[in-house]
Amino acid sequence: QLQLVETGGGSVQPGGSLTLSCVASFTLKDNTVGWFRQAPGKEREAVSCIGPRPIGSRTVYMDFVKGRFTISRDAAGNTVYLQMNDLSPEDTGVYYCAADSRRGPPFRANTRCTVNAYDSWGQGAQVTVSS
Repeated sequence: QLQLVETGGGSVQPGGSLTLSCVASFTLKDNTVGWFRQAPGKEREAVSCIGPRPIGSRTVYMDFVKGRFTISRDAAGNTVYLQMNDLSPEDTGVYYCAADSRRGPPFRANTRCTVNAYDSWGQGAQVTVSS
């Protein structure tokens, strides 16, 4: 019954910032959660992922967002955020929140951050970066 809803998308000028929120129908503190994006004519790609809280909420960032984006999860585990700074036109696309519905214990030692690792997806939020 897991449902994910993304909010916070919109249009911003280059160098600007946006924060996306992913609200889940139940806590994801024991789950792996990720943000993905898809530009027109391109395949969906990973942006950032966060692992289960009990094993430290390990984070994964793709090289093209390191130092600019931050993924986080609130205390209740019901909301996952993606803070995006220093946005460029190359960041334009539909951003999706996704969760691996499988939870621990036991927990996987690695934090998977690929499309095929996730089975629950939101509807997406448009992010447009242009002058």
